[in-house]
Amino acid sequence: MSADETTFPEGFTFGVATSAYQVEGGIENDWAEWERAGKLKEPHARCGRAVDHWNRYEEDYGLALEAGASAFRISLEWARIEPERGRYDGAALEAYRERLLRMKARGLRPVVTLHHFTHPTWFHRETPWHSPASVEAFRAYARVCAPLLKGLDALLITLNEPMVVLLGGYLQGLIPPGISDGPKTMLAMENMVRAHVAAREELQAVLGKVELGISQNMLCFAPDRWWHPLDQAIVRLGAQAYNHAFHEALSSGKLRVTMPGLASTNVDIPQAKGSCEFIGVNYYSRAHLRFIPRHPFIEFKFRDRVGRGLTDIGWEDYPEGFGQILREVKRYGLPVWVTENGIDDRNGQRRPHYIHSHLAEVLKARAEGVDVRGYLYWSLLDNFEWLEGWGPRFGLYHVDFETMERRATPACEYLRTVAQGGRLVPPATPAPQPSAAR
Repeated sequence: MSADETTFPEGFTFGVATSAYQVEGGIENDWAEWERAGKLKEPHARCGRAVDHWNRYEEDYGLALEAGASAFRISLEWARIEPERGRYDGAALEAYRERLLRMKARGLRPVVTLHHFTHPTWFHRETPWHSPASVEAFRAYARVCAPLLKGLDALLITLNEPMVVLLGGYLQGLIPPGISDGPKTMLAMENMVRAHVAAREELQAVLGKVELGISQNMLCFAPDRWWHPLDQAIVRLGAQAYNHAFHEALSSGKLRVTMPGLASTNVDIPQAKGSCEFIGVNYYSRAHLRFIPRHPFIEFKFRDRVGRGLTDIGWEDYPEGFGQILREVKRYGLPVWVTENGIDDRNGQRRPHYIHSHLAEVLKARAEGVDVRGYLYWSLLDNFEWLEGWGPRFGLYHVDFETMERRATPACEYLRTVAQGGRLVPPATPAPQPSAAR
């Protein structure tokens, strides 16, 4: 490997990522209502106190530093800040401001997300995403949040994984708000683009110049039957809709989505053109798509086609797809931040190798001219994993969910070694042997 493929440039950022609902605890929002309705894979699972980050944030900042991080991604919890429409909680705002100031003082650059899946309990009833009222609701929320960010030099993310919200919540009905409606999905998508623009305007009004984007979950897609023309066609359409529709709308001002038999839209939003300063990539896996001759026409599978073994959540370990995605987003001509990348590894032995293989792809992409500025590992801590509840463990730190004790996994030392040395080195121990390929 060349020096470009083993050495990170000066100023490259290594960091960690979290989200409010998954770690803070004590939040009443639409997901808390969803849990009480028994709609998780484990019907009795509850987030509850999560992993008590709300009270242990100083300890957790220290853990991030010990793992070599110089950036820390959080989200602001809209339901804490605006528990009733138009009523803002001053104590919650002060608490977030204090946490951000302490983060900065500890030497961690704040990476702040305004919307990470969750909504106040009033949102879906009063200003749902498929209603134009959602845009002004999000604008008002951003306006209130803007003063929290003064003087922090924060990297700002308006929306986390909007396509996951739309497909899961509006097309499949698996997550809040639990709708299965193609036209409403497209209306919601358009309004989320407009909400991003509105939030950007409010943040700029208070902060001046901002470094702002979205975090988009991006999958590497492959035809389940490599030879089948319909599998190939849905891979092309799926990659465009899922991976690129939002990024392209915020780059060109043109929102174009085609999901035959499900939903489509073609709308111009001129204000969205050039409304990001960076491209945020969340990457975890590759998915194989197969055409089926009945609704919803697509079968979605994780396969272990290269024999590394599926991760504990059942996803393919496929770093090559990460490199492919990074090369694809070069088209936007913007800096790239890896805002999430991680593995559910319940004994902690695979994680160093997963990080190593994915960082290798970052360096390869940089050598090909992709301006990747930073890598944020998901997640600092084991946490509440949405529909999966408490089973998955993505954390650099293992958390005892009874005592809340944090314990370093082998990946902490590995990430620290790479971050402090600025150079990619192999993990100290050999990779565990995978189970039989599926």
